[in-house]
Amino acid sequence: MWSWEAFFSFLRSPALLHGAWTTVWLTAVSMGLGLVLAVVVAWGRASALRPVRMVTGFYVWLMRGTPLLVQLVIIYTGLPQVGIRLDVVTAALTGLVLNEAAYLSEIVRSGFLSVPRGQTEAARALGMSPARVFRVVLFPQALRIMVPSLGNSFNGLLKTTTLVSVISVEELLRQTQYAVQVNFRVLEGLTAAALYYLAMTTLWDFFQRRLEARVGRGYAPRTGRTKTTRQRKGPDPLTAPGPLMEAENR
Repeated sequence: MWSWEAFFSFLRSPALLHGAWTTVWLTAVSMGLGLVLAVVVAWGRASALRPVRMVTGFYVWLMRGTPLLVQLVIIYTGLPQVGIRLDVVTAALTGLVLNEAAYLSEIVRSGFLSVPRGQTEAARALGMSPARVFRVVLFPQALRIMVPSLGNSFNGLLKTTTLVSVISVEELLRQTQYAVQVNFRVLEGLTAAALYYLAMTTLWDFFQRRLEARVGRGYAPRTGRTKTTRQRKGPDPLTAPGPLMEAENR
């Protein structure tokens, strides 16, 4: 039977609050570092040097083609066999950053490619330096296109962090599993954890909409009624019969 007392005790549990905070900062750090690495990878994919394109292309192919869970297990339990030992938090961040950067690099690359090349050439013709062209012309337009996809990636990463519980990171799902083992109220505990995730994604969705509106200022279509010009009194000079038309009628 469902127990409301157990459900509300899970909602107020300090362990679940601590796990939710761990999920938030783990997501934020992974997203930030992953975005920095994604910019480097996107630059490599567009590089004129073939070896750079091959290396970055192989990295994206490998990270996107293998499950994140397998990558986390390899990093945490496989790398010690070759002398590389990482604690659970470092291993979780490494796996999340490497995996997320592969997906974010495609978002960044497509965002910059969507800006017409003629605008960059026109800015250079005006004497702008490459740094100023990137800051004034290229980056604002690419950012407007990338923000919705980056926001969706952050939303997905909030829920993807549940996978790091496999390597014993005490995030929200792991803390919920510990709490459930005390009274064996599995349904109540997981429902409370689901509400925590729902609250976090809802708050992020609100922030994302505000961010999209701010970045897209000046590009949004105008709404509302437009002012109409006052009609002139008398006949329309374009349709009213003039002297020439009267002469033809005669």
